[in-house]
Amino acid sequence: MRLDLMTWPEVEAYLKTSKTVVVPVGSTEQHGPTGVMGTDIICPEIIAKTATEIDPFLITPPLPFGQAQHHLDFAGTIALRPSTLIATVQDVVASLSHHGFQRIYFFNGHGGNTATLEAAMAECYGAFSLRGEACPYRLKVRNWWELPGIFELCKRLFPRGHGGHGAPSELSVTHYAYDEAMRRDKPEPKIAPFGHDYGDACSFRAAYPDGRAGADPTLATKALGEQLVHQSAQALVRELQAFSA
Repeated sequence: MRLDLMTWPEVEAYLKTSKTVVVPVGSTEQHGPTGVMGTDIICPEIIAKTATEIDPFLITPPLPFGQAQHHLDFAGTIALRPSTLIATVQDVVASLSHHGFQRIYFFNGHGGNTATLEAAMAECYGAFSLRGEACPYRLKVRNWWELPGIFELCKRLFPRGHGGHGAPSELSVTHYAYDEAMRRDKPEPKIAPFGHDYGDACSFRAAYPDGRAGADPTLATKALGEQLVHQSAQALVRELQAFSA
């Protein structure tokens, strides 16, 4: 169920049956020479969409920009400052809570967002704590690859060349969602270097000149993406059911 394709009376009716809502969040940034810019928002969005076919919970429109300053030396990257992302999350939470949502689940596709999203949630809770009031909602942030069993699945599917950025797991999910976006180029070296701190944009570009970090994107396939999406969707449903309860 997509909030952006519903009318306000339909949202009001949904709230009579459920107080849970999922907010996909990601980034628009480079993913090496073969990964599309929207990889980090496509992954949580397609997994959440697949999960709603199992259990019809509500999904908001995705937040496609994130904390991606370390990728700014690659054309097309759009980055938010941490303070901007924190303020955005606070406003999203305040809006959804105003309507009566009590379980707000941020489903994240970009590792660079994690610390900022957690800080945003601390700010949301802190506003109530400092006033000595009970918070009327609960928040959760989950990276899609950290759903129960999914990182272990990634390691089994890609025992060598998974890496830390432009990984074949996320590229496989993207290929499953948008097969026409699949790039079949073979970058050199096959497995990119790994191990440097990300730091600022200039340092990242110097350490990882084609944008990959330890990854072999030639391992990505649509079939593996389908497997990752469906197993992730099942894990997401189980987690949402527990979170809602």
